[in-house]
Amino acid sequence: MEQITFDHVIPKVFATVEDLNSEIWNSTATFKRGGLYLVEAASGKGKSTFCSYVIGYRNDYTGKILFDNDDIKDYKSGKWSELRRNSISHLFQELRLFPELTAMENVLIKNQLTQHSDTEKILSWFERLGIPEKTDQKIGMMSFGQQQRVAMMRALAQPFDVLLVDEPISHLDDYNSQIMADIMMEEAKKQNACVIVTSIGKHMNLPYDKTYKL
Repeated sequence: MEQITFDHVIPKVFATVEDLNSEIWNSTATFKRGGLYLVEAASGKGKSTFCSYVIGYRNDYTGKILFDNDDIKDYKSGKWSELRRNSISHLFQELRLFPELTAMENVLIKNQLTQHSDTEKILSWFERLGIPEKTDQKIGMMSFGQQQRVAMMRALAQPFDVLLVDEPISHLDDYNSQIMADIMMEEAKKQNACVIVTSIGKHMNLPYDKTYKL
C-alpha cells in the first residue's frame, strides 16, 4: 500500500455539524508511504473514529477512504484480515492485551502468523525499554506504562505498510517515550512504512512531515 486518502469523509455522527473546522473531516487528507504524520484532536473530535476507519472496524461515514485507488467500503472481511496481518499495524489506546498471557506471549501472538521478527530482536526491545525481567510476567501484573511498551512491541513485531499509533505515551516518562519512539522509527524505516500518530495531548517528539488538526 502506497497511500491512504481521506476524500471529504464525514462521520455520520457529525453529519449535521455545519462547520467541522477540520483538516481531515470534509476535506482531503493524504498519508503517503514513508511519511510520518501527527493527527491532533481535541476530545470528542473523532480521533478514535478516525483510527477505526483506517483499521476497518467501522464504515459509518460519507465520502471516500482510498487505499491507493481502492475504495475501502468495497473490502470484505477476508481482505481486512489480510491487511491487518500483513499491511496495517495498530497500537490501540486501550492496548487490548491479554492479561492471562505473559508479556512475551502477548508480543508473539501476531508475529506467530508471519514470523516477521525473531526472538533475539524482541528480547533486545525488552532490554532497551528497561523491562528485560518482564518477559515471563503476566500482563495483568504489570503497570500500565509497562503494558504500553509491550503493546508497542506487539505492533512492531508484524510486517506493515502503515503503522497507526494511538495515544502511545500517555503513561511514560520522556526517557522511555523517546526510546519507544526510536525503536518504532527504526522498524518503520526498515519497511518504508507510513506512520500515523494520533493524540489529544502529549505525543511523541518526532520530526513529523505533516500535522493534521482533526
